[in-house]
Amino acid sequence: MDFGPIEWRPKFATKQGENALCAPTPFLAIKEEEMMKNMNKMMELMKQWPNVDLRPHFKAHKSVDIAKQQIKLGAVGICCQTLTEAESAVYGGSIEDVFISNEVIGVGKVKRVVQLALKSKISICVDNEENIKDLSQLAKESNANLDLVIEVNVGQDRCGIKPGADVVPLAKLVESLPNVHFKGIQAYHGWNQHVRSAAERKERTNTVAGLAQKTVECLQSANIKCPYITGGGTGTFPYEAGTGLFTEIQPGSYVFMDADYNRNLNEKETFYSGFVQSLFIYTTVQSITGDERAVVDSGMKAASLDSGPPLVNFESC
Repeated sequence: MDFGPIEWRPKFATKQGENALCAPTPFLAIKEEEMMKNMNKMMELMKQWPNVDLRPHFKAHKSVDIAKQQIKLGAVGICCQTLTEAESAVYGGSIEDVFISNEVIGVGKVKRVVQLALKSKISICVDNEENIKDLSQLAKESNANLDLVIEVNVGQDRCGIKPGADVVPLAKLVESLPNVHFKGIQAYHGWNQHVRSAAERKERTNTVAGLAQKTVECLQSANIKCPYITGGGTGTFPYEAGTGLFTEIQPGSYVFMDADYNRNLNEKETFYSGFVQSLFIYTTVQSITGDERAVVDSGMKAASLDSGPPLVNFESC
């Protein structure tokens, strides 16, 4: 389909020194100073847990430049939730240590995972025997090596193996196959991130840690070492990090924050304010009806309503 010449398209970018607020709306903007405050705040918090690594989630920003800045500040690598995110990080950003924190199924996609492992250190979640065999076989054919992380279902009832003894056969399978290595387990519970009460978030995280501990003990009883336990998010990471069990946390949203995370409460039962908003959708009021209603030039295509409507912050050009 031919859309004709592109000269008609409006110029959206602003030049250095121009007021970005005068650019055509709607547009997405990062307040860099606030974003850097969030990154530095996280690294400062991590000093409390010197034996716990930070591996931020790439899905929060999908930017190799931001990922590189996180690693420069001290992150050990990044998490990617999808194969395409991992490919963007490795091929587009030369990120050297990537954990695909989800299962990737099918020979075609597994081949792509293996190709990534020829360029970077790749670890990936598994919870299925056939998938493990595919990863091993295709890695062997390409002379690549993969670290496999068994995902444990710690209550979200999404992916993962039942906690405890059911993990042992999978770990033994991984250890028996070539070109794959059993790295450890993932014990992540996404729903806990947005529980409002800090006390309840901590209690739920302790439940997650108990299930992870049960799994580690079963592995140890089978003479299988489990030196790596990863999980946690922006809403619960201090609790995972503070258990003495988790070796890595994987928050992502802390970089930008959002209205829903800011509804979480801290231990004093006041709104959590450890991180600040740094990502904004700029829009223009295009119509006002008395004192009842203002209509803006961005709707559901510009802002997701999954967690409720966005908060309004007034700035003028």
